[in-house]
Amino acid sequence: MRKKRADAKVKRYLAFDLGAESGRCMLGQLDGGTLEITELLRFPNGPVNVNGTLYWDILGIYKNMLEGLSLFARRYGPEADGIGVDSWALDFGLLDKQDNLLQNPVCYRDGRTEGMVEAVSATVEPGEIFRRTGLNVNAIHTLFQLKAVAERSPEVLERTACLLNIPSLLACFLCGAKVAEHTLAGTTQLYDPRTRAWDAELLGMLDLPVEILPEIVEPGTLLGELSEAAKAATGLTHAPVFATCTHDTAAAVASVPGEGEDWAFISSGTWSVFGTLSAEVITSDRARAAGVCNEPAFGGNFVCKNLMGLWLLQQARASWRRQGKELSYGELAAAAWEAPKGGPLVSVAHPGFLVPSDMVEEIQRFCRATGQTAPDSVPEVTRCILESLALCYRQSLEDLRAVTGKSINRIHVVGGGSLNQPLCRFTAAACGVPVAAGPKQATAAGNLLTQAAAELGGPEGIRSVVKNSFPLKTYGPVDDDGYWKKRYETYLRIEASGLS
Repeated sequence: MRKKRADAKVKRYLAFDLGAESGRCMLGQLDGGTLEITELLRFPNGPVNVNGTLYWDILGIYKNMLEGLSLFARRYGPEADGIGVDSWALDFGLLDKQDNLLQNPVCYRDGRTEGMVEAVSATVEPGEIFRRTGLNVNAIHTLFQLKAVAERSPEVLERTACLLNIPSLLACFLCGAKVAEHTLAGTTQLYDPRTRAWDAELLGMLDLPVEILPEIVEPGTLLGELSEAAKAATGLTHAPVFATCTHDTAAAVASVPGEGEDWAFISSGTWSVFGTLSAEVITSDRARAAGVCNEPAFGGNFVCKNLMGLWLLQQARASWRRQGKELSYGELAAAAWEAPKGGPLVSVAHPGFLVPSDMVEEIQRFCRATGQTAPDSVPEVTRCILESLALCYRQSLEDLRAVTGKSINRIHVVGGGSLNQPLCRFTAAACGVPVAAGPKQATAAGNLLTQAAAELGGPEGIRSVVKNSFPLKTYGPVDDDGYWKKRYETYLRIEASGLS
């Protein structure tokens, strides 16, 4: 049954928040200084292996997006105040001159970039790439994926008129606009964070075409009206499409309810991004050695470390499911308390955890290789993962303090990991600072509120709405008789084992 607005002040925005496991259509109802978020549709997502290549089913994603818009139209009427898309970074689609998609976008976990770091480094030294782009060299970055296309599929690149990263590609499907948005452009390693433009000189050195890269726009930019085809498919008659914070991490950062300057954030999901706002781009040797990245935020920049996050727990859960054990994340969080203290630890950056055939077996193999007793039960494996993540966060906190010179006295955990009480408690204890958990829907909130940024007054206005809308749970830094100090020493020894 179609609902009508009871109050004309209430505005309704739609956020498509896409992750590596699932996509969601989220409704945000903005009433003055508060935001209410409702999940309208959730749909599965994941790479599809076709003849040995991992593709994203981009048309399947778009079909589900249209279903989300149709659902909104049936429930709330034919007009929306805005639509925005955010997703993971790095991957892209290639369009020809007629705006036809040349191939399904390839997943960053695919092996096509094998050897590309070496090929690029033979021309441009990795330290120079870091100084230019603010990002350490990583084979999954757009730069190396594009180089792989140039080397291995030159005929595809010859036909390419425009490269669009995932959220930009989907926005193009919705309204026809072909642009890049700053927060996602800054993750590609094709971008100069100081000039806030594509690095044409770097692209030229690597024989990559800068002309296929679209105009870069600011978060909150109106891209245009929903296309007539999309309107016909969904029942909507009016819906502007915005370039929100299209990188999901930047969307989450936009909604962190931090105050002052002495806080850091952890965007906790499949990946964990541990960062802090920064007035400058930091490309010192110390920053490079620490693995620090510089990325654009709404209204500024942040420095961060990109860490393997709850991916380990997600994949362990998948391993147990194959054994007939169907366990919810809530059940796994509860199980962590059942395991005895002082169990094994892993280096969460270990390459074997990136695409394991079986995560539990990979964790056990790592533990045995580092002289530890391999965890066997669900509680033992879960606690191993969560304690290891918390200690990894401690190491990242120390790196950020050293690189930025900031006094960081509080951590905000946002995203799905904010609901994991053992992880939040472990993080507070390991890091020795209070942890404020929430909002869970940080990425969706950032996406929705960035669409309304003009009327909210920019980044500070967005943070104010978040503070008014979502309660936080705070965990104090309780260290049980030096337990976490000793655990951190153990973690550092494991990190130095040569297996990370």
